[in-house]
Amino acid sequence: MDYEPFDNVVPPRRRAFKGRGALSNPSNRFDPQTIEAIHDGWDSCGQDEPLPPKTTVLNETSKTIITSNSSPDIPFDFSINPYKGCEHGCIYCYARPTHAYWDLSPGLDFESKIITKPNAADLLRKRFSQPGYKPKTLCIGANTDPYQPLESELNITRDIIEVLSEFRHPFSIITKSALIKRDLDLLAPLAEKNLCSVAISVTTLDNSLKRILEPRTPAGAVRVQTIKTLADAGIRVTLLAAPMIPYVNDQELESILAAGRDAGAVAARYILLRLPLEISPMFQDWLQEHFPDRAQKVMNIVRQSRGGSDYRSAFGERMRGTGHFADLLNSRWKISCKKLGYSHDDPYKLDDSQFKTSNEQMSLF
Repeated sequence: MDYEPFDNVVPPRRRAFKGRGALSNPSNRFDPQTIEAIHDGWDSCGQDEPLPPKTTVLNETSKTIITSNSSPDIPFDFSINPYKGCEHGCIYCYARPTHAYWDLSPGLDFESKIITKPNAADLLRKRFSQPGYKPKTLCIGANTDPYQPLESELNITRDIIEVLSEFRHPFSIITKSALIKRDLDLLAPLAEKNLCSVAISVTTLDNSLKRILEPRTPAGAVRVQTIKTLADAGIRVTLLAAPMIPYVNDQELESILAAGRDAGAVAARYILLRLPLEISPMFQDWLQEHFPDRAQKVMNIVRQSRGGSDYRSAFGERMRGTGHFADLLNSRWKISCKKLGYSHDDPYKLDDSQFKTSNEQMSLF
């Protein structure tokens, strides 16, 4: 396939907010009213551009912390998400529509109004201490990134890992952030006992694309270096090339896989772009802003891969799509993985036999 170099990208028409991925704050699907911005001409007098929204922290008094999963597309049964919303600002994030349950927008609200769970560790300890609890691998960060910028101040994810370590409970982590290296003192000993694994998401190695696609994430090279740091510490790392966006970053699939393997990743996965609910119009707006010359081509391929729609959520196809492009992408992934020597082992197959109940822990003293 032929791709246009990113040097030819049309500059943004001053609509984008610096450090934010969404271009607007559209109404969520539950809101009976829709607000549409119009141009009234008053900005022609030289006023400054609107400032990007500042991050606001909203604390949630949670009653539960573990979410169950029944999807056959996802290789884990339970997950924990310390945060709702994500400062990373990835325009494609499939978690954006969840902000509607808080009567917030999937747009700028999602990346600037972050809902935290400060009592997460206490809830987890209580859950593990309940009679009859049976451990299964937990995934931290299946929805939003557990190491987004706020984590450096709040330490909610680290507190959760400390409880998991205390009970010797198996878990995996999905993140884009180099902040995970802060917790090597906890993760490395657990990995040695086959109690944890990590997946690092690398979307692009092109910094000019990263700045507009996922503005508050580390550069691709930093994530690759994070893979190396974790692997050198004995942690089993999966490279997650996600999402693959037709004519935007899919041409990087092979180079991302190679970089991850060189850094020490032992397994690799990919996900085709997903555009459920409010994400589709937001993503199309983003395309028109940053890639007007190829926006229609991108969406044509997306729809060809989703049965004629912007998105299909059917099990078995929502992660990879269907049709010629999806099949070709899957073949490229398989060929590269075989060539690079990636393992086919399940990275979520951890040891749940070491779990210690609260009664067993008390007997140690």
